[in-house]
Parts: sequence; C-alpha cells; structure tokens
Amino acid sequence: MSSADNRRFQKKVWWIAAGFFGFGFALIPLYNIACEHVLGIKLEQGAMDAQAAAATTVDESRLVTVQFVATTKSKLPWQFSAETVTMKVHPGALNEAWFDATNVSERDIVGNAIPSVAPNEASLYFNKTECFCFTEQLLKAGETRRMPVRFVVDPRLPKETNTLTLSYTFLENTVATKRLAESNQAAAPAS
Repeated sequence: MSSADNRRFQKKVWWIAAGFFGFGFALIPLYNIACEHVLGIKLEQGAMDAQAAAATTVDESRLVTVQFVATTKSKLPWQFSAETVTMKVHPGALNEAWFDATNVSERDIVGNAIPSVAPNEASLYFNKTECFCFTEQLLKAGETRRMPVRFVVDPRLPKETNTLTLSYTFLENTVATKRLAESNQAAAPAS
C-alpha cells in the first residue's frame, strides 16, 4: 500500500469515526424526543415534590380512571403484576398503587422499570411523587417485593380525557446484574 493510499484510508477512518461520534451525540436529543412525545415519559421532571403534590387543588367534581399494566421483557424471569388493575381518582388528589415483582429464577437479577402513560398527551398531566422506576431494583433468587407508585393526576387534564393508562415494562439491567454476580463471586469464600 502506497503512502497516498495509506493517507486516504486514514482520512476515511477519521470521517467514519467522526460520523459515529456525531450520531452518538445526536442520539441524546432523539432519545428525549422519543421518550417524551412517543412513549409519554417525562424525563426532565422526575418525581414531583411531595409538597407540590400536597398543595395541588383537588377537583372532587370529577373522576378519572387510571388503568395499570405490568409486563416484563420476555427474557426476564420475573413475575410482575399490578395489585389493582383500575382505580378511579379525583384530579389533584395524591393516590397510591402497588405492584408486585417476583424473581422466579435461581440467580439474583437487577431490573429497571420503564414507564409510559397513554394517551401520550396525558403524560403531561400524570405526576409521580414516588416510583420504583427511578431506581434499579435488585431481586434475589426467589425474592418477592411490593413496590408503590404514588401519583397525582393534574386537575388541568383536559375534560375529554377520562381514562389514563400507566404501564411499566421491567427489563433486566444486564450490566448491573453482571456487576452484582462478579462482586458476589469475589466475596464468596474459596472452597
């Protein structure tokens, strides 16, 4: 390979690397757009402050039905369900729903729950004050855990919206599970 061919090859590799870097950099805003506008996940706000939730005016003249859906990715050996499938709530009132997860495998697994609210426009009016989706969940082999979600439906929810669906999909956090297995292995006494 001549030095001119070598330089051309190096330029191509440099442009490919720059393209990959630019693509990776662009993924952040694309991810935010997809989460907030397609999946209905509010990323920037996180949990609503409990004081802000308590200060919200309750609209007792109106009831909104909130449906709860719980699923897992097919490769995650957990059973996951909502204790209550539907709940009627007054907008502005602080509410609580519970979900149950059981690790039916013989190994410890770390999972993360991905929430979504439907219809998409309603996600702007659904505020969680506490949610297991904000943290990694470690379930040891055979362990069962009850997990709460505390939420407020904003009284400014459009009047024509009478039903909201809050769904969670649990998936394995393979990086955290691997890290956990390695630390358990390192801590185990030598036989």
